[in-house]
Amino acid sequence: MGVKEQQNCPSQRKISVFIVLVFIPIALFRLCLNNPFSAIDDTTLQDSTPHVVITSYSSSQEDETQESYDRIKEESLCDYTKGKWVRDKMGPLYNGSSCGTIKDGQNCLRHGRPDSGYLYWKWKPNQCDIPRFEANRFLDLMRDKHLAFIGDSMARNQLESLICLLSTVSSPDLVYRNGEDNKFRKWRFESHNVTVSVYWSPFLVAGLEKSGNVDHNVLHVDRVDERWGNDLEGFDTVVVSVGHWFLHPAVYHESGSVLGCHSCEASNCTEIGFFDIFRKAIRTTLKAVARNHREVILTTFSPSHFEGRPWDSLGACNMTEPYGAGKVLEGLDLEMRRIEMEEVEAVKAAKGAEVRLEALDVTAISVLRRDGHPGPYMYELPFKNGVPERVHNDCLHWCLPGPVDTWNEFMIEMLRRWRV
Repeated sequence: MGVKEQQNCPSQRKISVFIVLVFIPIALFRLCLNNPFSAIDDTTLQDSTPHVVITSYSSSQEDETQESYDRIKEESLCDYTKGKWVRDKMGPLYNGSSCGTIKDGQNCLRHGRPDSGYLYWKWKPNQCDIPRFEANRFLDLMRDKHLAFIGDSMARNQLESLICLLSTVSSPDLVYRNGEDNKFRKWRFESHNVTVSVYWSPFLVAGLEKSGNVDHNVLHVDRVDERWGNDLEGFDTVVVSVGHWFLHPAVYHESGSVLGCHSCEASNCTEIGFFDIFRKAIRTTLKAVARNHREVILTTFSPSHFEGRPWDSLGACNMTEPYGAGKVLEGLDLEMRRIEMEEVEAVKAAKGAEVRLEALDVTAISVLRRDGHPGPYMYELPFKNGVPERVHNDCLHWCLPGPVDTWNEFMIEMLRRWRV
């Protein structure tokens, strides 16, 4: 091989390498076009890959995983009222010192109640579980909304429980107060733009409470109490709760005429009792509130535990543990609950999907909690000067914290299902 040929070889090799490098990609490209296995079906790939959904509480909405949705669907078939009270080592989320909105008469430990065992029970349904109350979850569910409690002192009892529970994560601002004994109040939770209010309305319908020389109440069962009715359009969610004021003497009106009365010995009208009147009041109220896609919750009748004893008798409700499984609903408690449940179901059947209405059925679970009332500790240190023959007892309202906190655990589950 001559010197000239040797000098030309590197150039020829470079040309050969260049040709190979150019044609290999072209060949591979054509091969891919003609190879049926090179085409990947996007749908097949997507279906063969597990779906991973990350949930978080965003500032605008609550995201639920499919698993959470399925759980809600299953639990919608669960009867929360069937179960039992079981011991709970965790105890309440707040106490009489950490929450400043507890009414003095329900601040049992601060008033000297010596036992605390009543705080360490939780309700366990037979077929499902009730999650522990999550204040952030509740505020997320109610973001930018107005929740109004309407009713008597039991509505206020439930409201104050809720304010205490929510205060564990967000400080409320009391923005309105009117009326004696804090009967009309409004709070704002600025962190979530949530408004919570309470309206005193012991009959729900229009009426005059007995006072002074008038020894009976006056009810107009065909129209709602304007004290809350005038503000109704500003409510997104309404909780109504009444009952015990219907037991008092009263005269009833409808369409401008006197229907009759209850316990009206000195009146010139017919005794008709109060059960039918209670039904009319519930019906009038639900007709007014259950519209315009408003969410409505009716908290059923809350039993008392005087159990035939005078309210000023010593030891009227001094039990320290709940009743066992043998205790059943009967008498007044059973009938008041039955009326409420029937009226709720009637409205749901008539209005169908256009209404969000549920009964917060607490009567059966609450009748077991004979231990949850203030009793003599409605007043501070009632026995500081010894044990008197007579002492005033509250065997109707609930200590805070106490069994009424469970009602709000039920309520958050209702709201959660409505949001899914």
